[in-house]
Amino acid sequence: MSRSGRRKRNSIDEQFIAHPVRMLESPAYQVMSLSARRVLARVEIEHAHHGGNDNGKLPVTFDDFVRYGVHRHAIGPATRECETLGFLEVTERGYAGNAEFRTPNKFRLTYLFAGGAKPTNEWAPIESIEEAEEIAKKARLPVKSTRRKNRKPVTVSARSQCRKPSLKPENPSAGNHHYSHGTESVTTFYISGGKQAQS
Repeated sequence: MSRSGRRKRNSIDEQFIAHPVRMLESPAYQVMSLSARRVLARVEIEHAHHGGNDNGKLPVTFDDFVRYGVHRHAIGPATRECETLGFLEVTERGYAGNAEFRTPNKFRLTYLFAGGAKPTNEWAPIESIEEAEEIAKKARLPVKSTRRKNRKPVTVSARSQCRKPSLKPENPSAGNHHYSHGTESVTTFYISGGKQAQS
């Protein structure tokens, strides 16, 4: 407020995030997808919830992004897009799994101060829309999983192997009319249309 008690017209009563105009005009910012913008906005909200003091250690969970409107399948690609375009840095990778072992990623916004360090603005060197679009396109591509490649082959023990039943009986009874005395097995005999041998 001014000395006269009047509030300045450009003052803001609530928390806000400062966006440099140079960043808003940058090619990197112009090509961002909607999901990437939502990811970035949700990290900014987390920064505000921490009083603007924990940039670089901002935890945002998978469910936080979903509640903010980012589709579950878009979170990974959108986060990579924000990173490769230079607006976000994932400073600590989280772990998926059961609730008691799950930890979220932690983020740094590159255009804001982080502790005593100045903004690094990795988005700034991207000079053209074409370059930015190519970077964003590659970032959104699905990441190939290496789980199958690293999986050890399963060894089957002799005990676990199932022995195939023999079509030919081991000890056929003499005089049992269900068994053929020829070279064909019982199954082959009936499939081939042969008639039962008459005794």
